[in-house]
Amino acid sequence: MDAQTKLEIEAAVFRRMQKHLMEDRTDVQNIDMMNQSGFCRNCLSRWYQEAANERGIDMSKDEGREAFYGMPFAEWKTQYQTDATGSAKAAFDATHPPKDTK
Repeated sequence: MDAQTKLEIEAAVFRRMQKHLMEDRTDVQNIDMMNQSGFCRNCLSRWYQEAANERGIDMSKDEGREAFYGMPFAEWKTQYQTDATGSAKAAFDATHPPKDTK
């Protein structure tokens, strides 16, 4: 497989994953994704922003989120995000201890 074909396949896979997470599985909450896989939609949007920045494209966190989510993040939260359960919060806290802010 040549490099261009590989790049095109990888891009197609990314778009399919993005559609799956943004349209087909809006019921899956970010905290549940974090607890199960160690990353979530916010991570993917940050990676998108970082990749743009690495290529000299000035993109803010909010712009990266909007590019990935397909809408402003506040709108996504209003439409799809629910309050995390106590058990989901506890699982997250167990695997993501607070960072030392000293």
